[in-house]
Amino acid sequence: MGGLVLGGDTFFTGHREQLAALAARYSTPAIYQTREFVTAGGLMAYGGSRTDAYRVAAAYTARILKGEKPSELPVQRATKVELILNLKTAKALGLVVPQSLLVAADEVIE
Repeated sequence: MGGLVLGGDTFFTGHREQLAALAARYSTPAIYQTREFVTAGGLMAYGGSRTDAYRVAAAYTARILKGEKPSELPVQRATKVELILNLKTAKALGLVVPQSLLVAADEVIE
């Protein structure tokens, strides 16, 4: 196995510290869906922006509170995707992160 991809399941999120620690213990590069994994020691995350999702939810709520019918509202979803990198983890894994990836990242944790 050359790497690990974990989705945004609630089970995984609840065990993010253990999963990040296991990936580090077995020197396995892993990509996750949310920032919390990266702050727990994971290598990188690539997924939808929670801030953007909350903004969309707030706009929907405002429209409903103003009297619009939920069944008549269009389906929307967050469109902003974030890339977060953990350089400390990359170094521990012996990985060199390309400059192009560092520039593209929304956040770099050192």
